[in-house]
Parts: sequence; C-alpha cells; structure tokens
Amino acid sequence: MRSFLSETTCLFVVLVVSPWFNSANAQAETARPNFVFIIADDVSPDDLPCYAPSPVKAPHLDRLAAEGRVFDRAYLTTSSCSPTRCSIITGRYPHNTGAPELHLPLPAGQFMFPQALRAAGYFTVLSGKNHLGPNIFTAFDQISPGRGPGKEGDWVRQLRERPQDKPFFMWLASTDAHRPWQTSEQDPVYDPASAVVPPFLVDGPQTREDLAAYYHEISRLDRFVGKVVDELQRQGIAENTYVIFTADNGRPFPRCKTRLYDSGVKTPLIVWRPGTIKPGRTGALASVIDLAPTILQLAGLPIDPRVQGVSLEPLLANPQATVRDVAFSEHNWHVGQAHERSVRDGRWLYIRNAYPALQSLCVESGPQEPAGRELWMVYAAGTLKPEQGDVFLQPRPAEELYDVEADPHQLRNLLGKSEATEEMAAVHARLQQALDQWVAETGDAVPTNPTPGANVVGRGQGMGREFRHRELPGESRNASSLNAPGPIRLSTP
Repeated sequence: MRSFLSETTCLFVVLVVSPWFNSANAQAETARPNFVFIIADDVSPDDLPCYAPSPVKAPHLDRLAAEGRVFDRAYLTTSSCSPTRCSIITGRYPHNTGAPELHLPLPAGQFMFPQALRAAGYFTVLSGKNHLGPNIFTAFDQISPGRGPGKEGDWVRQLRERPQDKPFFMWLASTDAHRPWQTSEQDPVYDPASAVVPPFLVDGPQTREDLAAYYHEISRLDRFVGKVVDELQRQGIAENTYVIFTADNGRPFPRCKTRLYDSGVKTPLIVWRPGTIKPGRTGALASVIDLAPTILQLAGLPIDPRVQGVSLEPLLANPQATVRDVAFSEHNWHVGQAHERSVRDGRWLYIRNAYPALQSLCVESGPQEPAGRELWMVYAAGTLKPEQGDVFLQPRPAEELYDVEADPHQLRNLLGKSEATEEMAAVHARLQQALDQWVAETGDAVPTNPTPGANVVGRGQGMGREFRHRELPGESRNASSLNAPGPIRLSTP
C-alpha cells in the first residue's frame, strides 16, 4: 500500500528555481528564485539511459541531462524511504534527525528547509507521497496527496494555481517506481527480453518480467517530469528555473534497496536551468544531505547551523570543482534489523557492520516478489552463482572494502584477500579514521536495546499493532540535537 506507512519511497527529485511569475497586472518586486523539488521512489541511476545503457524510454530526463548538470557520483545518506526524506528535508544525517528507522515521523522541532523558505515569504507545497509524518505540516502552506497511480496527477495544477505574487517551493513526490506495480495506458510496456539484469540477480524469466514492470513505472514518472517542464515553459519561466531530479533509494530488488552498495545508495541527480547551467557532467562527490544548503543558498537565505550538508552551488558553476572528499551513508532498521555505516571517497567504498551475525535482508529480498522468488529458487536448487549469494550470507563480513572503479557492482571484498597491497592498507586506514571521526562527531551509536527485526521473508510479519520502535541509533548520545557534520574535506589524499 502506498501511504505514509509504505515501506519505501523512491524518488525522483526535481528542484526548480526561478523569479516568481509575473502576471499582466503584477510585477515581481524581487528576483528571488522559485523551487520545485521532485523525488522519485525506488529508482537506481543505472536504469536511466542518461546514466547507463538501459532500455527505459525517458526522453524528458534525457533532455534535462543533455542540457543540464549531471552528477555521476551522488549518494543517499540511507537507502530507505522515510529516513531518506527526513534526511533531505532537514539537511541532516538520518541518526541526527530523530527518525533514522523506516516509518518513523520526523520529530517536532527539527529544522526543515521548506519551513525556512516559507518564513521568508515563499509559497510552499508538498504534492504526492508524504512519508515524513504530520510534523512537517508547518513547513508547507498546502499538502496534497496527489492523484493517479504515481501520485503525479496534480503537479501541473499546483504550478498553475499557485499564488502569482509570491515565490514558491514545491516538493513533488512520486510513488513511481515503488511496488506493487501499476500500469497506465499512456506509457511504454517493455519486453522482458530487453531487461538489463545486474550480475547479483538471476537472469531468468521472473526477474526479467519484474524489471520490465519496473521500467514501465520509470517511464510514467518521466512523462510527468516532462509535463512539469512544459508548464514552466508555458508560463515563460523555464530560463529562470533550476530543475533537480533525484530519488530516495535504489531499485526495489534484492541487494539494492536498503543496501550501502551503489545499487542501494547511488542516486540520480540532475540539475537543469537553460541559459544558466552549461551542459556537462561532474564526477565530484555529492550527497542528498547537500540539497538543503544548496536550495537555501540559491534562495539567498542563510544556511541554518543545524544543516550538516554543504552547498553544491560551486558544482553548478564549475563541474571540476570539489565540495566534499567523502560521503557517508547508513543502514538502519528497515523491517530487518541492521546497523551498517559506510564512507566513500569516489573510488573506494568502506562498510562497517555492527551486526555481522545477521543476514542483510529487506522485503524485496524475500520470495514474495518475482526477482526475489527466482533468487531463492536457485539458492534452494544449489545452482546459485557466487555473485548472487549476498542476501544469504550469514555471518556477514564485519568490514568491507571495494575499489568501485574496478568493481562497479562491489562484488569482491578486498579485505583479507591475498592480493591486498600497501595502497589498499593505506586506504583502509584512512577511511576507517574518517568513519571513526564521523561517528564520534555526529553522535552515532549502536543501540543496546535495538528495534527487533521482523521476518522479512514473509511480507509484513512481525509488524502488528504491538510493534514499537525501541532505542534508535545515536539516541544514547542525544544525536538528534547534535549539529557537527563530521569530516567533509580530508587533510590527506
């Protein structure tokens, strides 16, 4: 069910910045920009043709990518629906928001950048998937549940019916491409034979059909992105508009959603403003925690000291710039019990697991969904390939290190391997130190009384009315009131 309590929400995000609309009878008194933020549900960049070879038809995203700034190394702070959204709206790491686990509402009193925009005179709207909880109502003048299978149906209406005498910010939240799949007649139906199956999944008929249905939902989202851009052009404000597109977590498939590999936390991020942003790609590191300060800076507002991210504005002007040397992500309770932390520097990814005795499962990893079911069938038959066995590992490594450039799917953990080099040892030590510093400064902590895990092999088991979240990550150190961001730039290469 797609609601605040739905399991994740992936997301594409479009951020629009422009001077507010001048009607025939009113003139803008200021050049403050407008913002439209569109976030998709459960979409990985590898499934978009502007990022990787893909059969998906997404002409409107292709256009934004061709004409705007494409971020090739953008990462989420977690690959989990509501925690990602809470992290984005606050500009804070999940364990610092007070809502680091799935289905937790953002607590009252946390900073929210749309609220700062509203206080500065912006008209603010949330349309579509919420999954942030009721305390975000103070940040928005208007909240709409959206319409249609992807909840995108009133996005254009929101743009048309907004007040003409105010700058605006719109958070447009799709439920595409979240399970269960829904079809629409206007959008492409894909041949399963065309699916691109990653090596950690089974290349079989059920997985291919599953991927084809997922592609359909991405194309539906793309169609509504196009409608938004068309409306901006119709109103004559496209050249004064920044469009930022992103998602809330990776594709809803085994070893993707919830995970700290690129298949889980690497996210599409595209920023478009014709005439202002020169087309091009950047390999600079970026995090979704950086969206809040970026928007505030583009709006001409101060960046609140509670924000832990950094502005991406330098990368919009110069794709060769650098704003951060490291990006951090976390994996907390998402139906299954978890406490993993990661740090990456662009080439190297280091992961630390506080619960190595546990399997790393989410609902999509179980046999109730086609791709998961085919994976479990092959496992039971004893014909599983080594690269397909991750979700069955028990125990798991306490530490993992990957050369992402040489191993783009992160299939070979380099720690403890015979081919380990002095360079790998130095990288391991450097990233360990960076992660230790981040844990200490942001107040992260492993719970002593953690939220119990549900039986994620059967959807919804263990999630009855008696279920309660217990001690949260960082709660023992009062992390929700700490503002230190941890390391952003490193003193040594």
